[in-house]
Amino acid sequence: MKIKPTPIASAVALALLGISAQAADNQAEQITVTGIRASKQNAIAAKRNADSHVEVISAEDIGKMPDKNVADSLARVAGVTISSAGATEGGFDENDRVSMRGTGPSLTQTLINGHNVSSGDWFVLNQGGSQVGRSVSYSLLPSELVQQVVVHKGSEARFVEGGTAGNVDILTRRPLEFKKQLTGEASIGAVYADLPKKTDPQFNALFNWKNDSNTFGVLVQGFSEKRHLRREGQETLGYNKVTADSALGKAIPALVGSVYPYNIGTTLFEQTRTRKGGVFDVQYKPNADLTLGLNGYFSNLDAPNYNRNYLYRPDWVVNGVGGKPVTPTSYTLSNGVITSMTFPAAPKTFQGEYDMIYRPDESASSNYVAGDFKWRINDRFRLSGQLGQSVGHSKTPTQDMFQEDFGIGTGSSYSMNGLNSAINWTMNGANSKAPGASHSGGLDWMWGDMGIDVKDTDRWAQIDGAFKADYGLLTEVLGGIRFAEHEKGNQGTVIGQRPGCAGAPNNSPFVNFTCTASVWDSAQWPQQFGTYTISSFGGNFPNTVYYYTPEALHAFNSKFAYRGVNNGKGNDREDWGLEAYLKEKRSAAYVEGKFEGDNWSGNVGLRLVHTREHVRQNYSVSADNPAAVNAVTAFGAFAQRSVDNSYTDVLPSLNLKVDLTKHLVARFGVSKTMTLPDYGSLASSIATGEVPTLDAAGNTVQRGSGSGGNPLLKPVRANNFDMSLEYYFAPRSLVSASVFVMDLQSYVGFGTMTVPLLTSNKQFPNGVMALYDLTVPVNISGSVHGVELAWEQPIWGNFGAGANYTFADGREDDGRPLNGNSKHVYNLNAYYEDDTFNARIQYNYRSEYFSGIDRSQAYYQDGVGTLSASLGYKFSDRLSFTLDGQNLNNPTLKYYSENKNRPRAFYRNGRQYYLNAHIKF
Repeated sequence: MKIKPTPIASAVALALLGISAQAADNQAEQITVTGIRASKQNAIAAKRNADSHVEVISAEDIGKMPDKNVADSLARVAGVTISSAGATEGGFDENDRVSMRGTGPSLTQTLINGHNVSSGDWFVLNQGGSQVGRSVSYSLLPSELVQQVVVHKGSEARFVEGGTAGNVDILTRRPLEFKKQLTGEASIGAVYADLPKKTDPQFNALFNWKNDSNTFGVLVQGFSEKRHLRREGQETLGYNKVTADSALGKAIPALVGSVYPYNIGTTLFEQTRTRKGGVFDVQYKPNADLTLGLNGYFSNLDAPNYNRNYLYRPDWVVNGVGGKPVTPTSYTLSNGVITSMTFPAAPKTFQGEYDMIYRPDESASSNYVAGDFKWRINDRFRLSGQLGQSVGHSKTPTQDMFQEDFGIGTGSSYSMNGLNSAINWTMNGANSKAPGASHSGGLDWMWGDMGIDVKDTDRWAQIDGAFKADYGLLTEVLGGIRFAEHEKGNQGTVIGQRPGCAGAPNNSPFVNFTCTASVWDSAQWPQQFGTYTISSFGGNFPNTVYYYTPEALHAFNSKFAYRGVNNGKGNDREDWGLEAYLKEKRSAAYVEGKFEGDNWSGNVGLRLVHTREHVRQNYSVSADNPAAVNAVTAFGAFAQRSVDNSYTDVLPSLNLKVDLTKHLVARFGVSKTMTLPDYGSLASSIATGEVPTLDAAGNTVQRGSGSGGNPLLKPVRANNFDMSLEYYFAPRSLVSASVFVMDLQSYVGFGTMTVPLLTSNKQFPNGVMALYDLTVPVNISGSVHGVELAWEQPIWGNFGAGANYTFADGREDDGRPLNGNSKHVYNLNAYYEDDTFNARIQYNYRSEYFSGIDRSQAYYQDGVGTLSASLGYKFSDRLSFTLDGQNLNNPTLKYYSENKNRPRAFYRNGRQYYLNAHIKF
C-alpha cells in the first residue's frame, strides 16, 4: 500500500496532538433530535467507545430539525459536503447529493439498512448521456423516515464494497425496537416558499404495533409532501473562441484566440414537486435466538417543470445567422475574454432566441424490498443474512418545446461583470416582446427528447457470521459472502422529436418561414400568454418576459411536433445517443478479526471482490455500414458494440483505537477501497468524427476521431490513511481533529485512447476494423489530503455551540482539480433548549469546486453559504410545534467556466418556511 502524506498534513497531525478526529464506525457522533443537550451527550459517549472512524446522526423525531431530507442532516458532519445539483444543471433549493472528503458524490456510497439502493433522477440531463453517475438522489429521501444515519469515514472488511471515499448507511426504524406496544406519530403542516409565493401541505404518519411478548411487530409509515419551486437566474451557456478564419477574426485580428459568450439568457425555472411514499417493516421473533424481518421502502417524486430562457446570441450576430456577419462598433478585451461588444442594427441577422421547455410528467422513483434474519446459534456463534431487490426509475415521457429565432433589424450589446453581478445586455427594440409574429422569426431545430425511462436495478444476497474467540487479544472473528447484480438501461426507444409543420421536410433542421407564419396565423394555434419577472442579480438586462402558457405550449406540440414513424427498421427519430445498457455481477467474501488490549482495541480484515461487467454502447457509423442497427434515423446511423470486463480487488483494512489518557483518545486507520466508474463514463455513446484513412489492405493509415464513453475503464481504487485524536475536556464537550490522505490509483479523468471500430466504405463494403483516436474518460491517478477539526461544548446554562472545519486538497496528478473538491468547508451552529422551548441556528459553507464538463467546457460552482434555523415548542408530551427555515440568507448560486472571468450562471431559489404540528398518540 502506497501512502503519501504531505509535509503539511504530517505537520498538522503532529501539531494537533491532544485534539482529535471526528468520528468512527463504531465512533458514533449521535445527534438525537428528541433533546439537543442529551443528544450531544450520547454522541460523545458513543464516539468515546468506538473503534473506527464513523459519524452517526440519530433521531426519534428527525423531522424536528431544519432538515427536510437526509442530505441536510449530513451537512453538519465534518468531512461531508452536500450539493443541490446532480451534475451541471445548476443548484436548486433542496440538497440532492452527498460526498465526502473532497471528492465527488459518485465516490460516496449510499446504503439503506446496509444494502444498495437504486435511485432515479428527475432532471432530463441526468437521465442519459455522459453525466449519469452512481450517486443517489437524496431528493427521494425525506428525513422523517430515518432512525439513524451512519457515516463510515474509515473502511472495514465487512462493509459492502463501493465507497472509495466512504459510505452513508441510512437505517430505518424496526417494529420490535419500539418501547411501547402501540405507537402512533404524525406530523401535519405546510411549507411556504417565498419566490413562487405558494403554500403547500406536508404530511407524515407512523403506526407501529407489537404483541405483548415482543415476538411480532408491524410498522407502517407514509409521507406526502408537496411544494412549489421557483428558480430565477441568468445563464450563459458557454463561450466561443475567435479563430483566424472566422468573420470576427478577419474583421478584428486582435481578437483572435480570445473568447466571448455565445448566448446570455434571462431564465426562469418553475416546478411542483410532490414526494409520496413510505416504509413497511414486519419482524417475527419465534424465540430469543432468532429474528426474521421483511421491510420495504418506496418513494416517488413527481416533478413537472417549465423552464424558460430568453436568450441574446452574440455568436449569431458576429457570424451573421439569417443575414450577414456584424462587426462590433466597440469592444473590451480583458485576460483573453471579450468582456463587452456593441453591435449596430442588422436588417436580416438574428439577434436572439427564445426557448420554452415544459415537462408535464417528469419523475423519479426509488424502492426496495428486503428480507433479513439474525440467528444466535449458541453463546459463541451467530449468523445473519439478507436478500433483496431495489429498483429506481428516471422518467421524461414528454417534452413540450418551443424555440424561436428573433431580433432581426435590431442593435445589441453586452457587458460582463465577472461574478460580481449578472451580465448587462440588451437587444433594444426586441427585448421582452411576446413570441410569434411580433418577432417575425422562425422555429429553430431544438425539439426535445421524450420517451425516456431509465431503469436501475440492484439485487443482492448475503450471509454473515460472527464467532466469539476469546483467544488472548483476539475477541471476535467475522466473515461472510455476498452476491450482487446491478443492471441499468433505457426501457425503450428515446424519441428526439422536432417541428413537423405541413410542407416542412422531416429531415430539415429548420422549419421554413412560410410554414412558421401559417402557424402564427392559424386559428388552431392558441395565443395564450403570460409574463414573468425575475429578481435583480445586479446586472441590467431584460427581466420581464412573455411566455406561452403550459397549456398553449402543450397544444402546439400536440399538433405540430413530429415524433417520427416506424419504417420497418425502427423509429426515424430514435435518439440513440441517449440509449445505453450496463450489467454488473459482483461476488465478495471477507474475514475480519477484532482485537482488544488493556487500553486499546481495533480490527483487521480482508475483503475479496470479483466483478464481471457487460457494457452495450452505441456509436455512429455510415449508413452503409453492415453493422448499422438503423440506417435511417435523423440522428444518423449507429451500430452497437458490447464489451465484457472482469476485475478482482483485494481490499485490506486496519483500524486501531488507543486510550492515551482518561480524556485523550487516538485512532488510526488504513484501508484500500474501490468504486466502479460512473455509468455515463462507461456506457455513453460514441460520436465519431473524422473517418480513418485506409490503405489497400484495410490497414489504418490515418486514425479517425470521436468522443464518448469508455467501457474499458477500471474501478476507481484508493489507498486511504486516517489518523485522529479526541480530547474530552469537560462534560458534553469535545475538541477533535483528524488528518487523512486518499491516494487515488485509478481515478477517472479525460484523455485520448485508440479504439478499433467497424468502418465501411466503397472499397470495403463489408467493413474493416479501423482505428479511431477517441476523447474519452480514462484512468489516471490523483490524491486528496486534508484535515478535519471539530468543537462541541455547552456554553452557559441551556445554551451550547459547535463548529467544524474541513480542509481537503484534491488534485489529479497532472494538476487538474478533482470533481467535487471544495478546499474549505465549515459549519457553525448554536442552540438553546429547555423543557418546553428549543431553538437552533446553523450556517454551512463550502468553497468553489469543479462540477464537471458542460458543453465541452469546465463547469465550476462558486463558494456559497446557507443559513437555516429551527424553533420548537413542546405544548405537552403528545403535542409539539416546529417552525423551520431554510436558505434564510437567500443565497445566490454562482457558476463559471474555466475561471471567474467567465460567468456561466446566477441563480436564486428563495427561502422556505416549514410549520408543523407533531402529534403522538
